[in-house]
Amino acid sequence: MSINRNRGPLYLQVKKAIKDRILHGIYPLGSLIPSEPQLEQEFAVSKMTVRNAVKELAQEGYVEKRSGIGTKVIRNTSFSKLSKGKRFTEVLVEEGHKIQKKLLSLKVIRTEDNSELYGMFGDMCLQVNRLYILDGHPYVHYTHYLRSVFSDEDLGDLDHQSLYELIEEHHIELEKFRDSFTVAEATEELGELLLIPQGKMLLKRIRHSYDSSGVLMEYSIGHYNTELQHYLVNYDA
Repeated sequence: MSINRNRGPLYLQVKKAIKDRILHGIYPLGSLIPSEPQLEQEFAVSKMTVRNAVKELAQEGYVEKRSGIGTKVIRNTSFSKLSKGKRFTEVLVEEGHKIQKKLLSLKVIRTEDNSELYGMFGDMCLQVNRLYILDGHPYVHYTHYLRSVFSDEDLGDLDHQSLYELIEEHHIELEKFRDSFTVAEATEELGELLLIPQGKMLLKRIRHSYDSSGVLMEYSIGHYNTELQHYLVNYDA
């Protein structure tokens, strides 16, 4: 992860990077995160910056500093306003998987008159393409369309952080989600991204996300290679 002073306090950027690795199984539950000198070298920041980042993670209950041992991961699920259900990635991480994200593209697009996107967002929206990698294998391709209250700078850290956490950080509360599922054949482009034959059947998830006022903030399309892993959802009773 690149650290940029224009994106806010350095310790918060380091904290986000470490937290993301915890939530996606890179630093598993019960493991030790890298030492402070290692983190200082990786992020090219001061000792105080790293200590402040780790201190906040400890306060939030993700890690625990142990004298003479190191800093241990003690929780790998997030507190989320999204729902009582666990996020899909959290379910996978709890089962011992590792999830990585790769930002493929991020751009503002102009929608065509009378198109579906125009009806949702007006004449402009932000398009985000991302690839999720499960235990080293391409697994899900997402295309997100976001209302243009965001800029590409706002969302420039999506190689690392959850899209929904970034939305929450911009004080937008998503309170309603509508998911629909179908199957779709892999296009040539999807085949190349997911390393599968063109025409292979994939699970297709379409999501609409609304804020507290009922305004559509996100429309996304995800294609899952379920031969690698079934789509999982756990709900609290």
